[in-house]
Amino acid sequence: MTEYLTNYMNETEQRLDNCDSLNDIERLLVEHKDKIAFMQHERIVHFLVTMMFATVLSIFICALIFSGNFALLLLVTIILVLLAFYIKHYYFLENTVQKMYKVYDRILEKKKYFENKENKQ
Repeated sequence: MTEYLTNYMNETEQRLDNCDSLNDIERLLVEHKDKIAFMQHERIVHFLVTMMFATVLSIFICALIFSGNFALLLLVTIILVLLAFYIKHYYFLENTVQKMYKVYDRILEKKKYFENKENKQ
């Protein structure tokens, strides 16, 4: 997902820079809005999974503390490592979606430019 989203953002910014008509920019706008919706869904799912892992980790830490069963330490360690990777990925998704919003704003600005240019002609 990280590679896909990074490639998509690079391609979209390149397409935005190369847009030279209102039709091109409108097509890009529609596609980008769809991708934003998909990534918002992805972000929500990863947030829920991250919170589930954090809850499970808390439960197993409490079980480790109250039971004194050190076999649970292995399980706590595994969950902690998985949680760290989920947090890292969620952080990437959150920041990339915010970058997508900025690119969306740039697309709208360029669309207004082309609309003004057409109206003057």
